[in-house]
Amino acid sequence: MALVLYERLCADDRRPSPPCWCARLALAHKGLTPEIQAIKFTESDRVAFSGQTKVPVLVDGQKVIHDSWGIACHLEDDYPETPSLFGGSGGRALTRMFNHWVDHGLLPALAPILVPYMLAAVHPDDRAYYRQTREARFGMSLEQLALRRAVFREALDPVLEPLRQRLAESSFVCGERPAYADYLAFAAFQWARSVCDVDVLAPQDTTLRLWRRCMLDLFGGLARSVEAYDSAG
Repeated sequence: MALVLYERLCADDRRPSPPCWCARLALAHKGLTPEIQAIKFTESDRVAFSGQTKVPVLVDGQKVIHDSWGIACHLEDDYPETPSLFGGSGGRALTRMFNHWVDHGLLPALAPILVPYMLAAVHPDDRAYYRQTREARFGMSLEQLALRRAVFREALDPVLEPLRQRLAESSFVCGERPAYADYLAFAAFQWARSVCDVDVLAPQDTTLRLWRRCMLDLFGGLARSVEAYDSAG
């Protein structure tokens, strides 16, 4: 059956969306290669067939799945003969908790740092929309957000500590081999690498840097294959 993944497109063919990277890496983990359909922020009507307006959306034959977690669960359930993303029901439950930490901890800590950089990274057709929606979300201009960047970067450090501690114990979040929890965390750093020419990690943060470099090398360098800055590995 045909697999089609709808994901976010920005300027210069950049692909910064963390949820979309979660889907891409989950598919690669399962050994699946989808057709990629990239859409701009202002082209949400192209995924209206999914019953909502956000990406990623996966079309797998007659099935349409949206949301990166929904896609991961679909791949795990419908392709049981391929490598597991979770390592069983208990692993799925723990990964879901980790997903909540990424959504409610890591990504909110990164967002005020990266959103001002995103204005230049989004497609020119999307810039007015992006500025309007993000300034409404943060209650200040993108320029004001940028002025507070140092404060936001300092606040990021303690948020990263659980991830740093785990990776001091093992090569990957999931143990000796990467799995979906690794993709959840790495996708946030791929967002940073896609839009920001300054590394969000301090030079001395060697544990996270080494893990990130290993993640970039996975699946034949899949995450390295898109347009991004070299400052992050």
